Amino acid sequence: MNEQEIIDLENLFDCNQLIKKPYSIEKGRGALLYSAGGKEFIDCGASYGACNAGHNNELVINAIKEQMEKIVFVYASMPNSSRALFLEKLSSILPSRLNKSFLCNSGAESVEGALKLARASTGKKQIIACFKSFHGKTFGALSATHRKEYREPFEPLVPEFIHIPFDNAEKLSEAISGNTAAFIVEPVQGEGGVRVPDDNYFKEIRKICDEKGVLLIVDEIQTGFGRTGSMFAFEESGIVPDILCLAKSMANGLPFGATIANKSLFEKVPKKTITSTFSGGPVVSAAGIATIDFLKKNDIPKQAKEKGKYFIEKLNEIDSSKIREIRGKGLMIGVEIKEKVTPIISDLMDKHGVLAIPSGLTVVRFLPPLVITNEQIDKTVNAFKAVLSD
Repeated sequence: MNEQEIIDLENLFDCNQLIKKPYSIEKGRGALLYSAGGKEFIDCGASYGACNAGHNNELVINAIKEQMEKIVFVYASMPNSSRALFLEKLSSILPSRLNKSFLCNSGAESVEGALKLARASTGKKQIIACFKSFHGKTFGALSATHRKEYREPFEPLVPEFIHIPFDNAEKLSEAISGNTAAFIVEPVQGEGGVRVPDDNYFKEIRKICDEKGVLLIVDEIQTGFGRTGSMFAFEESGIVPDILCLAKSMANGLPFGATIANKSLFEKVPKKTITSTFSGGPVVSAAGIATIDFLKKNDIPKQAKEKGKYFIEKLNEIDSSKIREIRGKGLMIGVEIKEKVTPIISDLMDKHGVLAIPSGLTVVRFLPPLVITNEQIDKTVNAFKAVLSD
């Protein structure tokens, strides 16, 4: 099929909840993607941060192939070496307090697990989240998500959720009641405009949660696995969450997520209430092992930190009255523009072969695979400069 035939066929049968791009992506390597028509793109967001180790990573692909020749799937009640080794590998890069994992298939499902775990283990109902937060679109996760356009069509949502300002520890302290089970928060708000909190924010909210007996849920679905310059963003704050949510790059593009906490919390939850059919399947587990091995072996979090600094420095060199602010951490970067960014993102794609994504109406978000090169960053920044000058 040619590119237009692929696009037409997908549009014919897909529910079309997403606004489709006019290209069919068929191949990838590192930070590059290729359309069926032969157009090359620098990927700065097409996977929404799900391929930190790079597209078609050889180590991950080989692990998937090897596992698929053994067995593709077995339910989680049957132990499997791939799952067991992945759980061990994941535990090796986490604090010892985070020693039990519920494996699942997505970020939203990870958040669902965290919310259920918080309510069941504390016996309390209220969940506090933040304005401009994004935690997923399933009913529980959507109740924590703050985006009005996502929530309104499905209301009433799950009760006992409230929202407070992000990066404001005092507001958290005021909001906590005797019925508060947990506070869920992103280390950097991704969908909310790439908002980076004050350096002391997480230490302050950790102290408040400890003093008031509230669980701290950290949603690292987008920030985890090296994105912000360390394996997990919470490490940079010097705190450990009570519950950690992971997904996106956990298997470098395959659907894989996890809700992680201390065993004492899981022991308070009735058996068979936090499970999933495809929990930790052998193939995604094999991919997860290879992904972590690649990130560690190549010190990818450190690379992300250095490349992110370089990326932001180059963006700051752009002399444009359209730029309001540049912010970010590692290779999670947002540029706030004084106008709507949809035309800018379209021109980057169509005229310059750069794929970026929005974060709200006025922020261009750059979220590339962490293996992006400085040369590719330079091309991206030059393209962005050209589009802003048009």
